[in-house]
Amino acid sequence: MSTVMEEEFKRWKVKRKSALVLEIIQGKTSVAEASRSFDIPPSEIEAWVEDGKKGMENALRAKPLEIREQYEKQLKELQEAYGEAMLELRARKKLQSLLGDDEK
Repeated sequence: MSTVMEEEFKRWKVKRKSALVLEIIQGKTSVAEASRSFDIPPSEIEAWVEDGKKGMENALRAKPLEIREQYEKQLKELQEAYGEAMLELRARKKLQSLLGDDEK
């Protein structure tokens, strides 16, 4: 078999992924069954399913967001969560130093 043919079988194109995701959502197969059948890690298939659900949710919106907008919104939320976590960490360190619990 040629290298090109083998590469075609190894690559999962969008149509093939979406068909598998649809079968999983419809309950025709499970992530575990697909993982065994196609020798793909379950985590990878689960990621495809999650991406499919996100895409479907966006497509059904009254005003679908563009992909860039989705990523920018997600990035903003993650940055805010990171900022909050850093503030909490600094506050805990400050409290610890005020209480004399410095173990440095």
